[in-house]
Amino acid sequence: MSKKQFQSESKRMLDLMINSIYTHKEIFLREIISNASDAIDKLCFLSLTDENVGMSKEDFNIFVSLDPNERIIKVSDNGIGMSKDDMEQNLGVIAKSGSMDFKQELDNTTKEGMAVDIIGQFGVGFYSSFLISDKVTVISKRYGSDEAWQWESEGSDGYTITKASKDTVGTDVIMHVKPDKEGENYSDFLQLWKVMHLIKKYSNYIRWPIQMDIEVPDYRDTGEKDADGKPVMEKTTVIERETLNSMVPIWQRSKTEVSDEDCIEFYKEKFHDSEEPAAVIRVNAEGQVSYKALLFIPGRQLLSFMHSDYEPGLQLYSSGVMIMEKCPDLIAESFYFVRGIVDSPDLSLNISRETLQHDRQLRIIAQNLNKRIKNELIKMQENDRPKYEKFYDNYGRQLRYGAVATAGQDLESLRDLLLFETDVDTKKTLKEYTDAMPSEQPFIYYAMGDSIEKILKLPQGELVRSKGYEIIRLPEEVDEFIIEKLISHADKKFCNIVTQDLGIESEEEKEETAKKQDELKDVLDFVKETLGDKVSAVRLSRKLLTAPVCMTTDGTVTLEMERYFKRMPDLGLDAPKAERVLELNSEHPSFKALQDAIENDVERAKKLAQIYHSQALLIAGEPLEDPSTFAETVCSLF
Repeated sequence: MSKKQFQSESKRMLDLMINSIYTHKEIFLREIISNASDAIDKLCFLSLTDENVGMSKEDFNIFVSLDPNERIIKVSDNGIGMSKDDMEQNLGVIAKSGSMDFKQELDNTTKEGMAVDIIGQFGVGFYSSFLISDKVTVISKRYGSDEAWQWESEGSDGYTITKASKDTVGTDVIMHVKPDKEGENYSDFLQLWKVMHLIKKYSNYIRWPIQMDIEVPDYRDTGEKDADGKPVMEKTTVIERETLNSMVPIWQRSKTEVSDEDCIEFYKEKFHDSEEPAAVIRVNAEGQVSYKALLFIPGRQLLSFMHSDYEPGLQLYSSGVMIMEKCPDLIAESFYFVRGIVDSPDLSLNISRETLQHDRQLRIIAQNLNKRIKNELIKMQENDRPKYEKFYDNYGRQLRYGAVATAGQDLESLRDLLLFETDVDTKKTLKEYTDAMPSEQPFIYYAMGDSIEKILKLPQGELVRSKGYEIIRLPEEVDEFIIEKLISHADKKFCNIVTQDLGIESEEEKEETAKKQDELKDVLDFVKETLGDKVSAVRLSRKLLTAPVCMTTDGTVTLEMERYFKRMPDLGLDAPKAERVLELNSEHPSFKALQDAIENDVERAKKLAQIYHSQALLIAGEPLEDPSTFAETVCSLF
């Protein structure tokens, strides 16, 4: 019989689908099983109104078999089947989908509680079989017909349809696996373990049982005895039919059916984590988009999360079929540590089922899930503070970096989740900090520093601490960006103790400092002239109590920002530099020594000015340009 040509598409189109639409060859089995599931859905739905079907839900199944010698993979179902015309329309016309027609016909109706979710919407999933096959044969008998038909094709050169013999309704898809070639080991798909793995990975939650015949060991008593008088057993094998998929996923079940303990065990097994999750989030949403979700906040910092190749995202299913292993669009970057599963029948899939046709539904789901995650963390923060602080130790950095990744758009919604460590070694939310503030405290004080010890030793904090005010420690540059974006909390603005006016001095004290500045102008000018462009200004400090000197900055660029930009990749642009200001404590004995040296020994005075500058840099955490010269300068004064 001469071959027929595909009606609507050329060899180029079929080649495009086989070679471009699908990124992983292994998904062919998912597509063929999904089509089989759709066919069973149709006949099961029909059985609700047609008593002649003579089958109940328990009678339906999908059967997968292997013949490695003949290089055959066979997927059989006892669904609605296809007539000759169906084969012409569904298999002879690329991108023609009987499932889509059926879905439109039913208009998403429901009969006797059976929801009709058909995911085969584009009619090209079947052709994924050619990813691993050089010939595909389909034998099918449609319900209500006495005839069976065989469709066969070796690819884009066309197909044949001939009469066939088949006792029962349903469809057999017989795939002849390609020979191996360099870089392509197609024989893997003929191994039992590989096929079982693919079924569990992609089709574990198909609603119909997926079965295979499995060889299992069996032992027969031979009737003989060994030297010890024990029965001699002969090992044989027997064939048992096993159902490989769980069918009803745990996230589809109600809370009365599945406890949190069951969900925890599912998490540990599914995500290979020996530790219980810190929180379980279960969602059953109906509305614009219907979906169910089962999310987990890990109870420890996952090693994989710290790797640069970590792929964030939730597993995405549509009607029990896995669409994406990792879908990052479902969660905000701040919550990339969350693991879990989302299943929705309302997704608009593209023709490969690997990505989404558009993202309106996805955005709705993501917005709702992010709210649920935040609410769960707030509840943990309020009801189990030790657990929340442990969570924050693990993933607080991700919260902060994720919050600024979108130019700070998500920061406001995350404000209440952030914890800040203070110089008295406590972790507080901004609300907790402002609630505990003395009424006269004008600002929320903060300082950059990678350790509590360095914050405690910052000379600019002396005056703040003398008033009993706590200073928030910001360990990373991102924290400073967060503070600048937040601006204030509870009507209290943030104040950088290093660069900003502390707002603590009275007007009289400010006038006294300004007066001293004028009186000591010659000394300050001498130090500035000695240091040159190493500093933009030298002035008396209004913050120091006992320390002799400190380094501060003018303008918007701080020393921390300067260090941050220096570490960034070279983009051909000059990194912004901070305007360094040297502040001196005129009440410190060293200042009197400087005054005396200016009057009596100018060279000594210059050395003292250089030492002042070096000390200020060291206190600020800045490197010295020439440590050897600094050491020689100090020693020369003895």
